Amino acid sequence: MNIFFEESGGFKAGTVLSQQGESYQVELPGGRRSKIKGRDVLLRFESPSPAELMTQAHAAAQDIDMSFLWECAPAEEFAFPVLAAEYFGEGAGVAQQAGLALALQASPVYFRRKGRGQYQRAPEEQLQAALAGLARKQQQAELQAVYADQLIAGTLPDALKGKELQLLFRPDKNTIEWKALDAAAMALGKTHAEVMLACGGISSPRAYHEAAFLYEHFPRGTGFPELGPTPVPGDDLPLADVQAFSIDDSTTTEIDDALSVQVLPDGLLRVGIHIAAPALGITRGDAIDEIARVRLSTVYAPGEKITMLPDAVVEAYTLAEGGARPALSLYVVVKADTYEIVTTETHAERVPISANLRHNELDAIITAETLADGSGEYPHKEALRLLWPFAQSLYEKRQAARVGYGLRPEVQNKTDFNFYVEGEQVTIKQRMRGAPLDLIVAEMAILANSRWGRLLAECGVPGIYRAQRAYGVNRTRMQTSPAPHEGLGVEQYAWSTSPLRRYVDLVNQWQLLACVRHGVMAKLAAPFKPKDADLYVTVSSFEAAYAAYAEHQSRMERYWCLRWLIQENKSQVQASVLKGDTVRLNDIPLTLIVLGLGPHARGTQIMLDVLSLDVVTLSISVRVAQVLGASQSGLGEDDDEGAGGAGEGGGGHDGGDGAAGGDDAGGSDDADGANDAEGASDTVSDDRGESQGDDDVASASQTVDVASGTSSLAAALMVAGGRDASPGPAC
Repeated sequence: MNIFFEESGGFKAGTVLSQQGESYQVELPGGRRSKIKGRDVLLRFESPSPAELMTQAHAAAQDIDMSFLWECAPAEEFAFPVLAAEYFGEGAGVAQQAGLALALQASPVYFRRKGRGQYQRAPEEQLQAALAGLARKQQQAELQAVYADQLIAGTLPDALKGKELQLLFRPDKNTIEWKALDAAAMALGKTHAEVMLACGGISSPRAYHEAAFLYEHFPRGTGFPELGPTPVPGDDLPLADVQAFSIDDSTTTEIDDALSVQVLPDGLLRVGIHIAAPALGITRGDAIDEIARVRLSTVYAPGEKITMLPDAVVEAYTLAEGGARPALSLYVVVKADTYEIVTTETHAERVPISANLRHNELDAIITAETLADGSGEYPHKEALRLLWPFAQSLYEKRQAARVGYGLRPEVQNKTDFNFYVEGEQVTIKQRMRGAPLDLIVAEMAILANSRWGRLLAECGVPGIYRAQRAYGVNRTRMQTSPAPHEGLGVEQYAWSTSPLRRYVDLVNQWQLLACVRHGVMAKLAAPFKPKDADLYVTVSSFEAAYAAYAEHQSRMERYWCLRWLIQENKSQVQASVLKGDTVRLNDIPLTLIVLGLGPHARGTQIMLDVLSLDVVTLSISVRVAQVLGASQSGLGEDDDEGAGGAGEGGGGHDGGDGAAGGDDAGGSDDADGANDAEGASDTVSDDRGESQGDDDVASASQTVDVASGTSSLAAALMVAGGRDASPGPAC
């Protein structure tokens, strides 16, 4: 005997081997045996065989007109053999009955299952609605197929125009547009981005990478709303009796810092560190603050810049040459022979800016040798000659403090890279760290940030500090109370020297102005009071935004490194071994892993064949062509750039950006930034990028490749600080 039965929601047929009470031991056509309860048996038959029955039943089910069957069915609940007799006639065979059961089971739109073998037809209103839905789905499926065919053919369907970014970066996967894009990508064996590029939905790989960032972080665009006149301080702000000058890259527009030197009687020098003071016009909670609090930092990447503040505000407060500009000035009186700091004082004032020096134009002229022997002619020669040994003294004191914290001294023989983009052409220039102009600007910024951090603490005013332990997990952090930054060798460090480009610096400048104006009462007058919840929110938001901006800079610098390889038609490149299988190209700041490289000493030179690269996925595949053996002197002893970047910041600016830098480009090991998370040795920042351009966001292109795959690591970020052991002013 054979039976037709229900099992696991489906219909099957098998041969009965034995029966025990209401249970059957059944063998299915495939040979599997199963125990079936009597209540699950729907039909009993002798012939045909179970396999033949199922074949005939499926054929019969295909021939059934479901609309006519629905009309034949009674309104009340019924057993399927009853409907089979109505549809096929009283002599309906077992194959026809089983076929009708299969048809009923497969058509929930027409019939509802009410029990084993029991069904009821759907109400007419519900049936018509369901059929209309099925028709819509069929139309959508056909339309989806048309869209997919167009995409495969390299044409962007009209329905997808205007939705390109949403489909790539924030898709609704239930839409037919996304399903068509996904189907086309699967058919072509490409990514969604590659399909969109091929059909013109995205104009270029560069546009794709930029759009990915902008869609996520600037969904409403990068422009600014109308704000009216820019608030500026009045003429009652005192005029400083100095002639200050700035040192930046030639493309820098957000000039935050300037320097001045005065020779005093009794063998003293008065060094002025002048920082642009937008906090004199912007107030907490005003329209400009609302914008800055959302953006939190200027965004830098090669060939692009998205400023934190509107252009009119930047123009009003940037320390451009040719006039007196609002500034917060730290004056440091030092002994000219020992460079011991005697006293410091802070003033809000208008500072005459006599010149904007450009380090890329002066680095070749202003060297340690020319400063020592007085040779050469260049602007502010005497001031730079006096600042150079003072900066060296500050640097040596910081190194001594680092050693005291159990760290090695910083390494100065590393290379930074600046990117200059014109159209689709990129120029990548190398620049050695530790140049005199670098060191002067870096140490002055460190000194200001450290001293002003101390001033906030002495006045009991909360600020935003960068703190770092020499060793341990999560050793670098931002907080609202002072703590040592052991990597920099400073007792405390508060970012304060880039208020045009970083929101935390603007916040700290507000707090510092309260100290300058109110002294011992500053705690009550400061915009942010102790334990102000908004200050903690600012810290958290800033770190998240800064990391995202750094990741974007890293990706774009990586993109331009790959573009440079294509542009220069590089089929072979020379690289230096950093550690293990990790190497860095000598000409550009591109770090990758060469699997199977084998053990080699740090700095070993190797020649690599470039097998393939992809500027969409940012991947590159190489193989070792030759081990050259000679070491490259430009790799510092502590230069562990292989895992995450060359430093915490880059020499970014309007026309390009710098890679492998410190918090504004300089530094060596134990950096103050996100490298900790990447397992890389940090690079100390000393605000060196303030002499290299507008960049504060971390460096770049130090993403790791494994064969042709890539895992993008955010370049190192935030950096810098300064230290001096002499007492500072108290409130």
